[in-house]
Amino acid sequence: MYVLELAGEDDAFAAYEAGSAATGVEVAAPGVALADGVTERVRTLAYTHRASELVGRCEASVAGATETLGEVAEPDRSGSVAVRARDVRGATGASTREAERELGSVLVERGFSVDLDDPDHELRAVFSGESCFLGWLVAESERGFGGRTPTKKPYFQPGSMDPLDARAIANIAGARPGRTVVDPMCGTGGMVVEAGLVGARVLGSDVQWKMVRGASENLDRYLPPDRWSVVRGDATALPVRENAVDAVVFDAPYGRQSKVAGHDLATLVGGALSEARRVAPRAVVVADRRWDEAAGDAGWTVERTFDRRVHRSLTRYVHVLADPDRE
Repeated sequence: MYVLELAGEDDAFAAYEAGSAATGVEVAAPGVALADGVTERVRTLAYTHRASELVGRCEASVAGATETLGEVAEPDRSGSVAVRARDVRGATGASTREAERELGSVLVERGFSVDLDDPDHELRAVFSGESCFLGWLVAESERGFGGRTPTKKPYFQPGSMDPLDARAIANIAGARPGRTVVDPMCGTGGMVVEAGLVGARVLGSDVQWKMVRGASENLDRYLPPDRWSVVRGDATALPVRENAVDAVVFDAPYGRQSKVAGHDLATLVGGALSEARRVAPRAVVVADRRWDEAAGDAGWTVERTFDRRVHRSLTRYVHVLADPDRE
């Protein structure tokens, strides 16, 4: 069993993304999920900070954590150790400094040396809700998203998606080495950049030449040339063979009822959903409204929908779509 330290405020969304890199994921407390197993892809997650091998769970108190660690069988490891404690969202009131000191003392008594800078092992004590979760750290997600914020990319347009959300959507779509992901409304290329960074081969398409050029600039900054392509095209008529790719992702136009590439918004999204199903067995669609009915009309099963509030005037709806007969 593993304990996952979730990021952000939407635990259901974070846990769902974590399911792309772990098995049996269930939210156990605010900001914390448990999983039956984890893979190396945990390091690519946007909304999971760390995964630890669970060694004990107890009440959310330093005394409870110290007693629980004392009752755990001798660990099959040796060398130096550091203890890191965290009070998730500052909600339990547990003293993390005291926890680190007391739990460290238990480990020193068992023969560990303490190295806070470069330990061989790290014990995590995560206080959340009514519980404390103790675990040996096995993986941390690789960050660096701040260096890829829209304004820091070579080509920028207002309204571009934050790389954290773009990475989460890419992961939910199943992006990984050996997979191909298409974005038929790629804009500045944010989602295909993140899908490519986790190892997928990516294709971006957009009806506007300026976006094709801009997305190409951004992809060229972050990905090797053999892993990406960008073309000019209509999302309702993709230049892709039937069942040729593993997943489609796209961020539909927001708040615009005007015609896009000769289509009104409903026709555009409906056509894009149909094309996505023609070329792939899975899709993740982001929009400023629900498109469940249109997805069903296109033959998709709506696996999950998440409401992601961006700011007061914008909520993003993330639709996870599947064709169970083809997955």
